Amino acid sequence: MQTTQSKIILFSAIFFTLFDNFVFLTKTFETFHSISFLMATIIILIATITLIFNILMNKWIIKPFLIILFITSSAAAYFMQTYGTIIDDKMIQNMIETDTKEVKDLLNITLFLYIFILGIIPSIFLLKTKIIVQPLKKELLDRIKYILGSIIIILILLFMFSKTFTSFFREHKQLRYYTNPTFYLYNLGKYINETFLKKPLPFKQIGLDAKLEAQKKQKLIILVLGEAARYDHFSLNGYSRNTNPLLEKIPNIINYPNVHSCGTETAISVPCMFSPYNRNDYSDAKGKSTESVIDVLNHAGVNLLWRDNDSGSKKVASRIKNYEDYNHAKNNKYCNKNGCIDDILFVGLQKWINDINNSKPIFIVLHTKGSHGPAYYKRYPKKYNKYNPVCKTNQLQDCKKNEVVNAYDNTILYTDHILHKTIKFLQKNNKKYSVAMYYIADHGESLGENGIYLHGLPYFIAPDVQKHPANIAWFDKNFDINITCAKKEANKYYSHDNLFSTILGLIGVKTKIYNPKMDIYYKCRVKN
Repeated sequence: MQTTQSKIILFSAIFFTLFDNFVFLTKTFETFHSISFLMATIIILIATITLIFNILMNKWIIKPFLIILFITSSAAAYFMQTYGTIIDDKMIQNMIETDTKEVKDLLNITLFLYIFILGIIPSIFLLKTKIIVQPLKKELLDRIKYILGSIIIILILLFMFSKTFTSFFREHKQLRYYTNPTFYLYNLGKYINETFLKKPLPFKQIGLDAKLEAQKKQKLIILVLGEAARYDHFSLNGYSRNTNPLLEKIPNIINYPNVHSCGTETAISVPCMFSPYNRNDYSDAKGKSTESVIDVLNHAGVNLLWRDNDSGSKKVASRIKNYEDYNHAKNNKYCNKNGCIDDILFVGLQKWINDINNSKPIFIVLHTKGSHGPAYYKRYPKKYNKYNPVCKTNQLQDCKKNEVVNAYDNTILYTDHILHKTIKFLQKNNKKYSVAMYYIADHGESLGENGIYLHGLPYFIAPDVQKHPANIAWFDKNFDINITCAKKEANKYYSHDNLFSTILGLIGVKTKIYNPKMDIYYKCRVKN
């Protein structure tokens, strides 16, 4: 079989539109309930892809480029169809920064079938197709014909359905986020530009004036950084299941029901919450070019330790001495081929504390695997398999709703154990230190509501459950916080924006960059 470059592009555009855009076309029909408008949308998408590819492609790159697109678009179609994923620049960043174990948790036979049928098979046909090499003048005329034809078709259909397309672009602009491959290609270009082509901002040090306040007793604070823990599945927040049986028995627990995250994915939320920027001011470029609150604590001389069992610190802890990665740890009690459960984070922790200089306060971050999906059932030991039956596949849409929720709730039950264990660990050290625990998750999670799973949707269209993480604190009775006062303040609206100054205040660090208005405990601090 042989054909011209422009015809290959046209056939590919038809294939992408009809076979890789099931979610986009379904949502468009559900929104407008018009077969004629759906047909117009299909033709416009074919014409748009044809127009763009005729401008960009040449005989040297056309086959390898389209083969890559067939494969990546088939995977994109799977994730959009299965989890309701939108592949924007932040999701691309999250995918690039993930680790091999997280990737393995997403692999399954259905994904491979999508790639084989929608990716490999059309690639084989393309490889077997001979491209007719036309004289330059004829090739240019051929391209111009397809380009002008595409533009004319687009303009005619936009005019014929002008009122509906006005609504499409103004009131339902999120629909275009599901176009495949155009939307993810646009965002890939955006990510490459922001990450590799744009000149990086000058690196900015902050809090160089940081000094420690005088303390009668040095502080030991553990910040437990959670993963994908939505607030409404914690019984402390009124959930019908008792998912916090251990924490509910601890008198000084303070629960924060109205906290919202900086992002809906780890790659954004983690560096943002530790940065000096508010969510509205934060960008990946700013985050990477500015020191975090961890650096400010380092400037002040605080003993620091970051232990990670999730997907890394996202460069938050890259400038401190004591960073420990447990994602690939080997421990027969807590680790297997699926990785390690979060109990691994306590192994040798007491020894580390005993061996360091205790004349300075200690701040420890335990970055947990928490409720990382879609393989929730892998996140906890059998002891915490309380709610049954559970979904034991990463294809959550193939499970019953209660099976997905059961597996997820078991992860929250295990998180309850981890937080309780953290508090008991701190209590063993309260003779030597003034101790406290602060827990906050990076974002929430969707569990199938409206056909959406996991997290990572663009912030402005993401459901509240993806932006509303759990947040809990505990203070020893001798810590310099008035517990009664803190509990009264707990129902106010807070966000990840508060974390930067709250950490500085808890440790007792004086610096110009500290903002008392953003410190949750400023009103409740007991002066020594």
